[in-house]
Amino acid sequence: MSGSITRALGAFVSGLRPEAIPAEAASVARTGFVDCVGVMIAGRDEPVVGILRDTLGVAGPKGEAALTFGPLRAPAPEAAWINGTAAHALDYDDVALRGHPSTVLVPAILAEGEALGATGAEMVAAYVAGYEVWAELTAHDQDYHHEKGWHPTGVFGAVGAAAACARLRGLDADTAAQAIALGASQSAGLGANFGTMTKPFHAGRSAHAGVMAARLAGAGMTASLDAIEHPRGFLYAISPRGRTLNLDGPNPGFGSEFRILEHGLSIKKFPICYCGHRATDAMLALVARRPIRAEDVEAIEVVISRAHAAVLRNALPQTGLEAKFSAQFDMACALIAGKVGLVELSDGFVQRPDVQALMRRVTVIPTDEADPNLPGYAPADVVRVRLRSGEQIEESVRRARGHATLPLSDAELRAKFMDCLAAAGEGARAEALFERLNGIASLGAAKELARAA
Repeated sequence: MSGSITRALGAFVSGLRPEAIPAEAASVARTGFVDCVGVMIAGRDEPVVGILRDTLGVAGPKGEAALTFGPLRAPAPEAAWINGTAAHALDYDDVALRGHPSTVLVPAILAEGEALGATGAEMVAAYVAGYEVWAELTAHDQDYHHEKGWHPTGVFGAVGAAAACARLRGLDADTAAQAIALGASQSAGLGANFGTMTKPFHAGRSAHAGVMAARLAGAGMTASLDAIEHPRGFLYAISPRGRTLNLDGPNPGFGSEFRILEHGLSIKKFPICYCGHRATDAMLALVARRPIRAEDVEAIEVVISRAHAAVLRNALPQTGLEAKFSAQFDMACALIAGKVGLVELSDGFVQRPDVQALMRRVTVIPTDEADPNLPGYAPADVVRVRLRSGEQIEESVRRARGHATLPLSDAELRAKFMDCLAAAGEGARAEALFERLNGIASLGAAKELARAA
């Protein structure tokens, strides 16, 4: 494909058919649906979800789509908004393409898919369409968007969700391109709001934007067919340093190669910002090899990239939300509890005197060394523990467990799903819902998922 990027994206989305999607790509999408629904249900009682649901005032027994797989329903745009917020509320959702694709794509697709009566195969195709558009956009800029203050999930997510919903609605090429342009004008999300309720709101708002963009474009609302590549367009506007690449057309391979096979999804083992996962893995490996008591620790050093150090901004968090963005908490929690799970990401655990005391002995050392294959990352994250005895222990990790190149097993993915539903008090129906999601490509209609729930 060549020429306008915006038009090329629209043509790809319009022309993508379920039967053209490789089985391996469909498998990645299936993983995205399974993991996202699990963390969505686990996060549905978080305060931000209730605030949004009550403020929108759309929840009731009737509506186009289910809210967080419960008895309440709402119009599809608002269902996508609420469900996307719930899916990101615990920061336990998957990672790829510099953000969290499934927490935006899945809620938008499930809500609009239920409204349209879409089949499972159509929803999988919509996921792949959204993922590929998201991947193409990130490939036009090598710089790390967090450095400019952007939350990529909110910025790229609105465009990806618009592409996914355009595919669901079967829009023609030009109309799909205008849906993508409409999504681009709704892109938003600031890193300064990490560690507050607004971060998951970014994901939900992007899911809502995607549903609305496709609906409005389908109804005749116009948008610029060069909105992505224009000098006052999307790629220039969000570029951290103005070094956008190849604005004369899509990158080589777009439309013929599936980037979802190259990048995949990284599934989180811990409900914390992904910037802290490698160091957390390192600390857990260290204490497994050499048990340590917190009172014996003189100091802990964590070497991570400068970009990630900026994202993990809370040196001494006081709440579970703040702790999700704290390398100090990650180290203290892993050493004291021997795990980092939903129970530990509570205000009570964060405020424990021993946790607070150990966090004060953690120093983050930013490094400018870069991993050429992972923008924003150091080649490895390193944890050094110095004991009061003078002994020093060190561990480093290059890829977090659950990374696309070091994936969780099917059994581990299933276990995470079951734990998420158990945490929400939904253990009794977890098995049926997992099996439906695991076989999503063969579902006759989206509403079959609601029946399993």
